[in-house]
Amino acid sequence: MNQIKLKRMLENFFLEDLGEGDQTTNFIIPKQKEGQLVLMAKEAGVFSGVDIIKIGFLLLNKSIDIHLNVSDGAQVKQGDILAVVKGSVLDLLKGERVILNLIQRMSGVATLTNQAVQELNCSETRICDTRKTTPGLRMLEKYAVRCGGGFNHRFGLYDGVMIKDNHIEWAGSIKQAVEQVRKRAGHMIKIEVETETMAQVIEAVEAQVDVIMFDNCHPDQIRQFIKLVPNGIVTEASGGILLSDLASYRDTGVDYISLGFLTHSYQSLDISANLLID
Repeated sequence: MNQIKLKRMLENFFLEDLGEGDQTTNFIIPKQKEGQLVLMAKEAGVFSGVDIIKIGFLLLNKSIDIHLNVSDGAQVKQGDILAVVKGSVLDLLKGERVILNLIQRMSGVATLTNQAVQELNCSETRICDTRKTTPGLRMLEKYAVRCGGGFNHRFGLYDGVMIKDNHIEWAGSIKQAVEQVRKRAGHMIKIEVETETMAQVIEAVEAQVDVIMFDNCHPDQIRQFIKLVPNGIVTEASGGILLSDLASYRDTGVDYISLGFLTHSYQSLDISANLLID
């Protein structure tokens, strides 16, 4: 992850939660009181969020001592102590909820991604994400996908061309849409085209695109379509694919399967934060 961007994100998240300060803790607990916050997994899964813990707490107080017992992408089981964070109780409680919220969500994405990879069980086909991320959390959720064994699709509208049905309709055809892009795009930008029919696949091949997506296609359709695609073109399946469907795509020969549910329908991993005051 981009450390500078992450630091700025965390600063904004803390500002949103803290405002002028933690009124409850400030009124009750003496400023000099020390303690430790124990982060523990309450269920099994794949962890993601080491940098959230390290950078987050140190933003609040550089003297906080952090002991990490887990790494990103590691399998954790119920009862595992993930980290022990020692320092001012005021600062520990200031950071607790923001940091816990983020690592729970990231670990939920990583766990679901890992489940998808295991369900597909195919070394020739990669699981990847989409742009269906939580606004403001895209960098974190896409990082979590990688922690779970998945791969990233484009990060935004800016780093790749994906020609969809609306673009094709406006341009008049796949061929014309690709030609318009090539007139203006640099040579480093890849061009992907969504296809739904055999005729569209043939047209995309003739246009020599970089990636062909089989959109909302049944595995049997993909097996037929992929025979038309030369080795130099990357293939992708997407659209309406559920976790329970993945095994049926195992031998289609497609290079990537992009899954929106990895980042829009995950369940946060249950992680607790218990405070022990010295």
